[in-house]
Amino acid sequence: MKRFSVVLPSVVILIFLLSSCVKPTTVPIPSTTTQELVIGSTQVSPKDGMVMVFVPAGDFVMGSPEGEGNSDEYPQHMVTLDAYWIDQSEVTNGKYAQCVADGACTNPSVNSSSIRDSYYGNETYDNYPVIYVHWSDAKDYCSWAGRRLPTEAEWEKAARGSEGQIYPWGDESPSPSLSNFDNIIGDTSEVGSFPAGVSPYGAFDMAGNVLEMVADWYDANYYGISPSSNPMGADAEGAKVVRSGSWSYSALDIRITKRNWVSPRSSFVVIGFRCALSQ
Repeated sequence: MKRFSVVLPSVVILIFLLSSCVKPTTVPIPSTTTQELVIGSTQVSPKDGMVMVFVPAGDFVMGSPEGEGNSDEYPQHMVTLDAYWIDQSEVTNGKYAQCVADGACTNPSVNSSSIRDSYYGNETYDNYPVIYVHWSDAKDYCSWAGRRLPTEAEWEKAARGSEGQIYPWGDESPSPSLSNFDNIIGDTSEVGSFPAGVSPYGAFDMAGNVLEMVADWYDANYYGISPSSNPMGADAEGAKVVRSGSWSYSALDIRITKRNWVSPRSSFVVIGFRCALSQ
């Protein structure tokens, strides 16, 4: 609740004189030219330089209609989310290395990738998604960067928009111009390499490239009991939700509604992450 007060004219003059002696504080603002936050608004994290895109509050369609996906994607339902920011791209090797250098993160469990013997720590691949990190590593990174892992619902809305489209770019089937999938490359691609496949809010690589860890615990039946407002995931332990598909997945398996799971103690060549921030 805002508080208002009435200031007498003489006090106003005094405050003006005093404030003229005080050096103003620089506050980072979104890179958009308007103060109003809208679809397309961006801001840059002062910690790791990540560009974040804005997702406004509101409803969206979550999950698949029966017959179009796996049973854990049913029932399709409406979800209401508060406004938030999400990373424009997956966290890269170069950004993750900053966290390691600060002592807040541990190195990936493997330095190679699918067809590259030298991947993490090789400056050639600094702008490629970090892989072979555990769920706790992803959580540590997001905390270090002043952000957090997105919820499963936040991830899905950022990827598909509010209208329930199948892929970030719409309902058109995937192609090599839209996504890194189906072993077209056989490994990760540089983040942001498929601008034609961008999501409605401006997020890259939300179908293909690497799967992405989120905050929620996995429950195959969660959609049947999920709250309609700001769902935080199942009240369970065992496996964490992983969303989207990877460079090795088929067109069917990089649908936005595709749910996967992974042990929080495991790391893989096809799994990375991105972070979110509450508005």
